[in-house]
Amino acid sequence: MIAKLKEVFDRAEKWPEEMQRELAEIANEIDREVAEGVYNPTAAELRAIEEAIAAVDRGEIATEAEVEAVFAKNRRA
Repeated sequence: MIAKLKEVFDRAEKWPEEMQRELAEIANEIDREVAEGVYNPTAAELRAIEEAIAAVDRGEIATEAEVEAVFAKNRRA
């Protein structure tokens, strides 16, 4: 088990029971998908992917260099 996952599970032991149930449901869903060897994205996930691709096509996504330039400028300010 990767360290980050173990850390989450360790913290989850202190969560309210309802939140622990929700985490268990999510984990079980992922486990089923892994066992089946197929991931079926939700309609919302597909829309988000399509929107991201369209934004890239329109040139609306900043490059890593552009993002770094903005951060660098604001760090000096």
